[in-house]
Amino acid sequence: MNNFNPLSKIVDDNRLTRSNYVDWKRNLIIVLTAEKLNHVLTTDPPALPEAVATDEQREAVRKWREAVRKWHEADDVAKCYILASMANVLQKQHEGVPTAKDMMINLKEMFGEQSRSARQTAIKGLMSTKMVEDIDGETKIDAILSSLPDSYS
Repeated sequence: MNNFNPLSKIVDDNRLTRSNYVDWKRNLIIVLTAEKLNHVLTTDPPALPEAVATDEQREAVRKWREAVRKWHEADDVAKCYILASMANVLQKQHEGVPTAKDMMINLKEMFGEQSRSARQTAIKGLMSTKMVEDIDGETKIDAILSSLPDSYS
């Protein structure tokens, strides 16, 4: 990424990898907020006004078109920031996602604080840990029972 903008350096230095989602998201929100683009992560494009008959209604449609144009411009820039701040593999997975909001929803599902890969890593660590001999029998039984699914209760 070209460092003509100090904010782009933040995004460039904090690329999304599989393990840093929370930190990456925080930095991205900082950049998008500074650029006044963060609204596209939480809003949809403006809705079309009802029927058009009077001059007032035509003016409302003109304003609507301008608001939609501005929203899409902001969304395009936000998508560029998001894509530029990702590892190449993630960029390819998200190139066709229609809006920045949709990208963030997808990324949250993939890497959110309770992501599947984080859970799998934690479970693998727990399962590969051997019980030491100095733990009493009751604690060992409790550990084994707590690892069983709820259907075993």
